[in-house]
Amino acid sequence: MIKLNAIRSDKIWGYENWIASTHPNGMQKEFLDFAGNDFPLLVKVIQANEALSVQVHPNDETAARLENCRGKTECWYVLSARKGATLVYGLNDSYTKEELKEAIESNSLEDMLFYADVKAGDFIYIPAGTVHAIGGGIRLLEVQQSSDITYRLYDYGRGRECHVEKGLACIDESSIQAIEPFDKNFDCPYFYMEEIAADGDYEADADGADVVLYFVLDGNGKINGMEAAKEDIFAFKKGETLKTEGTLKLMKIAAKQAV
Repeated sequence: MIKLNAIRSDKIWGYENWIASTHPNGMQKEFLDFAGNDFPLLVKVIQANEALSVQVHPNDETAARLENCRGKTECWYVLSARKGATLVYGLNDSYTKEELKEAIESNSLEDMLFYADVKAGDFIYIPAGTVHAIGGGIRLLEVQQSSDITYRLYDYGRGRECHVEKGLACIDESSIQAIEPFDKNFDCPYFYMEEIAADGDYEADADGADVVLYFVLDGNGKINGMEAAKEDIFAFKKGETLKTEGTLKLMKIAAKQAV
């Protein structure tokens, strides 16, 4: 078992901590040695002090064709949110690509977006093709495919590059789900997540996965003798056993695809 150290990346809107990554754009050597060259997930903590760009990610097929990489399906678990914080989760109606392109060019895309109020504990599933944006005042745990491809549709005039044609070609909102508090577990074709309350000793195995991640959502304690506090992340391999001492709220994260 190892405890992973985050790689911080500062942004104009806040920062990202890459907390479990073998991706070349933010590789943790200790995790690479532990999990192998191409762990299929990338896990981050994102601190959005201001709104991120309105963006969309390609699915596996489109990403392979356009970028020669994986697609990017992801999800968010809200760790904290200031009062009144919102995020963009899809469009507020059905629009043609021509209508969306015209709105982007006329700086009126914001009128076509669906805004959702969020609070700590809410869970948002973002399958590839979903238009989305994190709003200001939100801190969240992001679990995604190990891909760093993002197509910006709209950036509030901040002058960064946008990828309108590629982005519009990716939009597919057929798999959007309701935003609700996290309900103990979640799985999709790419990853599995389970929220665990560990009060005193807790033993777990890898449940068939090659590598499992545990992210400490809240509390303090020990995991196999190592001190654990909120927003620590641990990884262990199949066949190893995790034990905790103390009161901990954990998020278990495992890849659904082979490492």
